[in-house]
Formats: sequence, C-alpha cells, structure tokens
Amino acid sequence: MKPATDLAHHIQTTPLADTHDHQATESDYVERGPDVLQDLFQNYVTADLAVAGALPQAIGRLLNASDSDLGARFRGVQEAWARSRHTGYGEAVRLIAKHVYGMEEITAAGLEAARARNLQLRRPGERLRILRDVANLDHVQIDHWCWPCQPDASGPGFFLYDLSWTGFCSGQLGTKNTADSAKTIHDETGVEVTGVATLRQAMQALFAKYAPCAVAVKAQHAYNRTLHWQERADADADRALQKKLRGEKLAEDERLCLGDWGWARGVELAIEHNLPFKVHTGHYAGYGSMNPDYIRSGLLVPILKKYPRARFVLMHVAYPYTDELLAVAKSFPNACVDLCWGWSIDPFTTCDFVRRMIHTAPANKLLAFGADTRWPNAAVAYAIQARRWLARALQAEVDDGFMTEHEAFTFATRIMLANQEECFNLAAKRAAVSALGKAKT
Repeated sequence: MKPATDLAHHIQTTPLADTHDHQATESDYVERGPDVLQDLFQNYVTADLAVAGALPQAIGRLLNASDSDLGARFRGVQEAWARSRHTGYGEAVRLIAKHVYGMEEITAAGLEAARARNLQLRRPGERLRILRDVANLDHVQIDHWCWPCQPDASGPGFFLYDLSWTGFCSGQLGTKNTADSAKTIHDETGVEVTGVATLRQAMQALFAKYAPCAVAVKAQHAYNRTLHWQERADADADRALQKKLRGEKLAEDERLCLGDWGWARGVELAIEHNLPFKVHTGHYAGYGSMNPDYIRSGLLVPILKKYPRARFVLMHVAYPYTDELLAVAKSFPNACVDLCWGWSIDPFTTCDFVRRMIHTAPANKLLAFGADTRWPNAAVAYAIQARRWLARALQAEVDDGFMTEHEAFTFATRIMLANQEECFNLAAKRAAVSALGKAKT
C-alpha cells in the first residue's frame, strides 16, 4: 500500500461538513437500529443488487432483522454482491465491513462474529460518537421529510435539520399527499387554508415556527415532477387549490401550477429567513424509475434568474448531467454545487468533476460531502470514500502542476468545511439552536 501523502493526511484529519443526510433519530437508532446485515446493506447498494440480478424476495430477506440466520440471508444475494462489490455503493459496503466490523470479506462466519459488535454500537450516545469522532464530521444536516426543525438534545449544534418543502413544490398541501393535508397545516399553524391567501399565511407561519432552528430548506420534488419552473399568478394557483381542497384530482398542468406557486413562496421565505434552498438534481435512489426529463440542473435557470438573492444548493452533481451543472455553477452567483451522494453514485465521475470544477467555477461554489444515508456506520464509510477520492482528485492537480500542495490543502479545507460555514451561516445558526434548546429546558 502506498504511504499517505501530506495532502491525503490533511484531508483525512480535516472535519467534513455533512450537508445532506437522513440519519435516524437517537431513539430510532438505539431502539430500532440496524442489525449487522442492515448496517452493511440497508443503503443504496440494494439497487445495485437488484440490477445485478438479486430477486426482490432475497433482498427483502437480507434486510429482515427478525430472521436470525445471517448466513442464509446473505447467501440469497451473494452472487449479486460479487457482481456489485466494486461499484461506488459496493465500495461503501466493503468499507463498513472492514472499518466497523473487521471483515476483509463478508462471510457467514464473519457476520456471526459481528453480532456482539453491532449491539455494542447501538447504545445511547454511540450515534453521535460514531459520526463526530469516527467519521470526523463537523456536523450533520438532516432531512426527515417534514417541517419541524427543533434542537436535538442528543447532539445540540451537531445535528441540524432541513425544513422540507417538497410537498409544496409538488402541488401538495403537506409533506404527504393525503386527504387531510389541509388539516395537517391547520394543526401546525392554526391557519385554515381556504385559498392561496391563507395558504401563503400558513407558509409564513411554518417559517416563523421552524426557520429559526432550520439550517436550510430542502426539496426533492424532481422525483415526481420536472425541475423546470415558471411564474404563476395567484388566480391560476387558486383555481388549482380550490379543486384540491374539494378533494378532486388535479390534472398535471394544474399540479405543476400549484407546485410552481408553492415553490416560489418557499424561495421567497428562504430569502427572508436567510436560509439556503437545497434542490435534488440528477440521479434517483432505487432503480428502474429515473426520468431524465425531470432532473437536469439547467431546468432551474428560470428560478435562478427570478431570485438572484436566494442561495440555491444543487445536489448530487446532477448526475449524469455534470457538464450542464458546471455551466450553471459558472453562470449564476446564487447557485452552488453539493457533491453529496456523488462519491458513491459514481466516484470516478465525481473525482473528475472536482477537477473540472476547479478550472471552471470559483472555489466558493463547491461543497464536498453529504452522506445521504440513515445509519451512522454507513456515514463513516461514505466519509472515508469521499476523502479518498477527493485526495485522488487534488493529488492529480498537484502532480500535473496545476496546483501547489499548499493550494491543494487550502482548497480541500475550503470545500470540506469553510464553504459550508459561509453558505449555511453555521456560527449564527448553531448559536440560535443553542439558545432555543436552552429556552426549552
């Protein structure tokens, strides 16, 4: 094994800001956390296993913690795993196996030996320790697909939360498209939604209630609609809303009208409350469902132009439309690029993207990492993966004479933590969260 360079050591020891994650709560992790096989495989690799030929029933059994036969559960996907072990997702699984459970290869005997270790790790406080001390994360920004953002007693200032706006961007009235979603808004805000005027009031109330503790606003509506946005009149949005309030199904153009209207109001409120607006671009989780017409970052140009004072964070390298994302980042001061999930989707492309970004757009436009996972040990693996591939990218810049080693050190620190501190106003946000937490105790 080649010895670590000074640059690789610097990247290894510099804390990473995790700008996008779905970490389970402390109680979920301790009381309902993953067994060994879930810890290894309950992440994005199941899509690779399915594409490699694993049957849905076998994947279901693999992740069924009520089945105590670890060896049998693994054998059902073993051939698909052999075909997938060198993908970006597979690399992360191998990193969990090695660095968390001491397994160079995943075997039935190794899984049995790992049971005790797994139970040790699912104790109170371990979630914070693993993420902060083992993964060496500065903090974690968590999207729980909901509005509430409150101080997290299990790690004040470390666990920060996104205010979800996906439902409103999708033409829904809540975080889920249910018949009682207007009631959900009323329960949260005390506002009865009867039209766009009262819906605007409810949105303002949601921000007044949760923005002080939120680190950002987050929307992943590219899973169910195009990222293309157009300005919508109140009257047009109200017609769609009235139909929805009557319980009638909206036509696609009506849903997009209401979604565009809600998206714009969210961006305006994000500006007012000094919060970045995160947008999922590019590749979908899972397999067999991606819609290329929905996910390209260039579709965002109309809303980027409409709201120059907003701070948009474009996520996931817009994979596979990375060239278009470079052009957007170069052209718009209000758009920055987040590499979250990119290192595991396609590490070679993301590594190459970093090098092209260096020579295309200003250095303050890039955020290096988001684990985008549920369990802390998966975040450890994704952090190791990101650091290794980032070191490859920047070492190549040094070796090719495009950067001095000192410049590479500075750039690494910037995209790993300094840019995030600036983009998310982290010092002030942590102070506000701390004050809110003390006020509640």
